[in-house]
Amino acid sequence: MNTYWNNKRIVVTGGSGFLGSYVVDMLKQRGAAPEAITIPRRATDDLRAMEVCRRVVEGQDIIIHMAASVGGIGINREKPGEFFYDNLMMGVQLMEAARQAGVGKFVAIGTICAYPKFTPIPFHEENLWDGYPEETNAPYGLAKKMLLVQSQAYRQQYGFESIYLLPVNLYGPRDNFDPRSSHVIPALIKKCVEAVAANAATIEVWGDGSPTREFLYVEDAAEGIVLAAERYNESEPVNLGSGMEISIRDLVETIARLTGFQGDIVWDASKPNGQPRRQLDVQRAEQYFGFRAHTSFEEGLRRTIEWYKQQG
Repeated sequence: MNTYWNNKRIVVTGGSGFLGSYVVDMLKQRGAAPEAITIPRRATDDLRAMEVCRRVVEGQDIIIHMAASVGGIGINREKPGEFFYDNLMMGVQLMEAARQAGVGKFVAIGTICAYPKFTPIPFHEENLWDGYPEETNAPYGLAKKMLLVQSQAYRQQYGFESIYLLPVNLYGPRDNFDPRSSHVIPALIKKCVEAVAANAATIEVWGDGSPTREFLYVEDAAEGIVLAAERYNESEPVNLGSGMEISIRDLVETIARLTGFQGDIVWDASKPNGQPRRQLDVQRAEQYFGFRAHTSFEEGLRRTIEWYKQQG
C-alpha cells in the first residue's frame, strides 16, 4: 500500500486544467485525501501576484506547479509577451513563496519548448542549453526554463527540495479543442470530425507536413508526474515522454483514417512548421523513478476522438 501521500497537503496549480485534472485523479488513486488537495482558481488566485502565491502555499507540504498560459503556434505568435510574463511570474514567485513558507517539495512542470530549435534526436536532458528554442514558442519555453535555473540555484543555496520535469506534447480526453488556442492533435481531430459531418471535400493544415513530433497520452503523463513527486529528489531535469516519433503528415493521415475523413488534405506551406523534429530520450525517467509510458498512440487517439464526439 502506497503511504507517501498520507497526511500530506498538496497544492496543484492548474489542477482544473487538462493535465492537472488527471494529476488530481492520480493523486487520489495513490492515497491522497481529496480534502488535502488544493486547486487555486484563476478567477480568485492570480499567481502573478506575490501575495497570492504566499497565501496559496501557506501550510502546504507539496506544490505541483502546472498552471500555464499556453497554446499552439498561432496563439504563441499572437501573445509572446503575455506568455513570457505570465509563465515567468507565476513560476518564479510561487517557488520563492514556497521556499519562504518551508514547503517540503516543489514539482515544477516545464515544457518541451525549452529545447533548442535544432536538437539532436533523441533529445537528451544535457542538450537543453545547446541553443535557442524554436522562435514561435521561445518566450514561453524560456519562461518555463527559468524554473530549472531557479530549482538548481535554490537547492544549492537553500537546500530547497524541488524537481523539474519536461513533458513532451500531450493529448487525450479533456484537451482544449478551441481552434484559436489548441495544440495540433485536438485541432486536427476537430477539423476532421467537422469535415466528416459537413461532407467537406478538403481540410487545410498548417506547414508542409515534414516536422516530426512525439506525443504522450495525458494519463501516462499524470502518472509520471506523481511518480516523480514520490520518488525523485534531484534538480537535474527529467524528460517525460513516450519515445515515439511521427511526422505531422503521418499524424494527419492517421487522424483522418480514425475519424473517417476521406477527403483531400491541403497543406498551407506559408504557415510555420515549428520545430523541425521532436523526440525525447526517456531513459532517465525510468531509471530515476520507474516511469514508462504504456498507452499506444492509436489507442490514445481513439479514446480522444471518442471523447470529443461524445461532447457533441
